This record gives sequence, C-alpha cells and structure tokens, in this order.
Amino acid sequence: MSLIHTGLATPGWRWIKDRLWSLERAFEKTRASGRAEDDTRIRILVVLALLVVGFASLAVGATRRALIQGPDGTGLTAGGAGPGRAPLVDRRGSLLAADLPFFTLYLDPHDVWDKAEVRRGLIATLPGLPVARIDKALNGSRRTFLAGPLSPRDRDRIHDLGLPGLSFEREPRRVYPLGDSAAHLIGFSDTGGEGLAGAEGAFNSRVRAGAGDQQPTSLSIDVRVQAALDEELIAAATRLQAKGAVGLITNVQTGEVLAMSSWPAFDPNHAGSSSPDQLRNRAVASVYEMGSTFKIFTLAIGLDTQRITPSTVLSTTQGVKLGSRVIRDLHAVDHNMTARDVFLKSSNIGASQIALQVGGPSMTRYFDALGLFRAAPIELAESARPIVPREWNPNTVASASFGHAISVSPAALAAGIGAIMNGGRYVPLTLQPMRAGARPEGRRVVTEETSRQMLELMRSNVQEGSGRRANAAGLRVGGKTGSAEKVIGGRYVKDKVLASFASVFPTDGALTDDRYMVLVIIDEPVADAESGGRTGGLTAAPAAGKVIDRIAPFLGVHRHFEQVAVAPAPVVVAAASGER
Repeated sequence: MSLIHTGLATPGWRWIKDRLWSLERAFEKTRASGRAEDDTRIRILVVLALLVVGFASLAVGATRRALIQGPDGTGLTAGGAGPGRAPLVDRRGSLLAADLPFFTLYLDPHDVWDKAEVRRGLIATLPGLPVARIDKALNGSRRTFLAGPLSPRDRDRIHDLGLPGLSFEREPRRVYPLGDSAAHLIGFSDTGGEGLAGAEGAFNSRVRAGAGDQQPTSLSIDVRVQAALDEELIAAATRLQAKGAVGLITNVQTGEVLAMSSWPAFDPNHAGSSSPDQLRNRAVASVYEMGSTFKIFTLAIGLDTQRITPSTVLSTTQGVKLGSRVIRDLHAVDHNMTARDVFLKSSNIGASQIALQVGGPSMTRYFDALGLFRAAPIELAESARPIVPREWNPNTVASASFGHAISVSPAALAAGIGAIMNGGRYVPLTLQPMRAGARPEGRRVVTEETSRQMLELMRSNVQEGSGRRANAAGLRVGGKTGSAEKVIGGRYVKDKVLASFASVFPTDGALTDDRYMVLVIIDEPVADAESGGRTGGLTAAPAAGKVIDRIAPFLGVHRHFEQVAVAPAPVVVAAASGER
C-alpha cells in the first residue's frame, strides 16, 4: 500500500520519516567506524528527548484542563444539571435561592486495585450508602453511579481516601435555604435549570440570564415579615385543626407582596416528594366564596354611588325576601341599623339592601373595576380565574353583597381591598420591589372620600365590632371579618366554614402614606377552648392581630397611644374650724 493511500504522504509525515531514516543511517555509520560508545550516547539522548517531549505534552494538557475546568479547581466534568440560575434574594438582599456546587460519585471497577479497601473506605465515609450498591459496582464491568448529590465536604472526605477507581462529576444544584418558608412564592426549578413554579417560573428568563455573572434577582418579600406570618399562620391552623390556611401581606400603595403563605407547605429542596395538595399555592391558585369580607366592597360602592352615608338607616328587623328565598342575619335584632352598624355587626340583611339599592349594573361595574372578574394580576402563572355567576339577577346581587355566589382567589381579594384602602386606586399585586416612596398610578375605582370613610369604618370595626380580637396596641388596626359556609356537593354546609379577616394598618395619616394589608384565611377551623367558635372574628382575627404586632417594627410603623384626659383633682378649701 502506498503512502498516498495510507494518508501518510503529507509534508509533515514525510519530514518526520526523513528525519528518522537520517538518524538510523547515523547509527549505522557509528557502528561501522567502531565507535559503539558514541552510538549508545546518541541513543540515550534520543530517548531523553522523546521523554522530554512526552512530559511537555502532558504538562500542556494538564495546564489546558486546569484553565478550562472552571473556578472550583476540582478538575471534574460537569454533571447533568444544565445551565445555571442566578440567586433570588428578598428586598433586603437575604438569600432565597441559589445554585451551589454538589458532586456525584462514580466507580470504575477497571481502575480499582483493592476491592476490599474501596469497600471499607466507602462504608466508613458514606454510612448511608447501601452496601449492595457498592458491591454491585465493584463487581460490574463498567463505570457506575454510586451516590449523589454530595456536598463539597463529603466529596473532600472521599477524595482524601486516595482510592483508585473513584471519580466525581460536578453538579450545580438549586438550594432553598428557607426550607418551607415562602416556598409557594419562591417556587422551584427542575434539574435542567428551568423554573417550574412561583417566582422561579415567573422570572425564569431573567434568572437564567443572570447566571453568568450571578447577578441576583430581587423579590418584594421581606424574610422577617414572612417568618412572622408563617409562624402565626401555622400555629393557628394546627391548633384549630384546619384543612388549610392562607396568609398575605401587601403594601396597598404599591401592590408589593411582602409575604405570602400557603399551608400546608412543602420544602422546595424536595419538591418532587411533595403531594399536589402541598404544592398548591392557595393564595393565588384556589378560589373561595369569601363571605363578609365582601361587605368592604358593598359599603364602599354604596358610599361611592351616594346611595348611602354611614348614618343612613336601613330596615334590618326582618329578612330580605327574594322569590322563595329569605336572607336573614345570624343574630336577629329588633331595631333598624345605620349603614355603619351594618358593617360593624356584619348584617347580611343590611348589605343586601345596599346592593339592591345600588343595582346590579353598578355593582358589577365596580366589581369589574376592583379586579374581581379576572385572575389576580400578579406575575405568578398559578393565578386562578374567579367563578362568577352567569346572570346577575337580584338574588345573585344580594348574595354577592356578603360574599356568596362569587368565588375569587385571596390574591384577587387583597388587590381589590387594597384599592379601597389606598385612596381609591386599583394597583396590581407584584413580586418586584419598588423604590421607597413609589406610587404607581393605578386606575381610579372609588373617590378619596370613600376611601377615607372606609378606613374609619374598618378602624371602628376593630374597636367596637366583630374584629376586636385583632387589635394591636398603638397600631390603629382596622379590619373586617368573614365567615362563609362552604359549598360542598352544590349545597352550603353549616359546619364547614371559611373563616377570614382582612385588616389594614395604620388607618390614620394621609391617604398617600404607606399602609399595609394583612389577610388571614383559615379553611374549615374546628372550634377550641381558646377560640370559642369557628367564625372569622374568633379564629382569623386573633392570628392577624399577632402578625401585625410582630411586623410593625420591620415596616417602620410606630405605635401611637391615645392620651386619656385626666380631670384635675378638686381643690379642698379649709373650713374655719381647721378641717381640710
């Protein structure tokens, strides 16, 4: 076979071949002249030259590998975790999620010198690793996965054993240091680096784009506020043996979500082992009939349309008859109520009369402007659409006035109430932090005067009405309770209650001041000795009050205690007899 056909006819190969033949002829001349010692010296020099070239090649390869392998200095091949993700942090820079280096351990039986030694070393270093898996890998015929992910510390311990046949692959892994706290809001990603839920999914493109320089993506939540909400919500839900619970804290001026809790929760570090019930974000993905918290909307609409004033008297001694149905109050009264009392005593009769006076077209127009006919406008893809009536007849309008016949998500409820409390502007909820003092324009829903009147009614309800258990000393808390019988199998069930409390603080100050809403929902609470019942005022309101008491310092809300006037002591004038 010719050199042309073997591919060795290139100039480079021809030069090497010529040099080798020249060297061999030099050896032959040396032997022919009888100088054997020169022949030996030349051959030694050639061998040394070849060794130098070989070691130089290895050095170049090692240097090239070190330059390519990355900053961790491990010299390991990348695992299958896919492209990285930038960190997620809260509004103050606290870490919520980050990629950390982990390692997977492999064993190649062809490189093992002493199987017994490798077996002993692995059992001692990784006691949780099944012995059967070690034996199978040692007796196998190819490189096999043994364990992972391993922390850098575990990797170093195994590496220090110096056992041939063991190798590692670097595998960046997404880690969530808060565990189940804010899990539904933060979300999680898959092993390929794609965000699947929560903020990880909502801001997936941004988080992926920031992976190169590890530029963090900031979220609006505050981990201090989140921790307080989590602890109080879980304490209330577990004590009341609830089916589920929701907590939500927002800045009503900006729509920023400062905390979001859904219980039962899950650990995003082990999302794959969580049940669908745990993974569901009840704050945005579930819809409920919210009960009497809807009276916030009903009273605000009645005031804004000037159908009522707080002092308007409504007939509340008898039920409202609508066809074959009669709307009654939980506790009947023998006197008429003002609109203010309707709110404070949570009268369904009074709320129905207000809604019917306003009329279906106006009620639905306001409901639409308050965002109650659409999924809550928040970045989370899980945000669920409401369930609304097909027809808004008088029966439906009256039912909706106290939170029946329409089901919305807690996030939608929070955004709507925020519009009533912030001066009258509907501002979408957001997970993105805003600069201090920011005031998104929003859309006008009610007048500033209506907003001011509703803040006063909310405050009065905590001082005198059904929300008294939410009062936090010096923080001027306002709120409205809700207790809705749940619909199961198409019928309302009396002992299955959704208890809620929507609160706002502080209620005083300018309408443009920062103001915060705390929404607590307890799904199917069971009355205990502490609560004394299942209503929102007895279950959700106390939890909200505890949350507000804890988070006020973090939000910069100062306590202002009302000064109680003390009458001066009477002056006693001494009588002539010397009495004092």
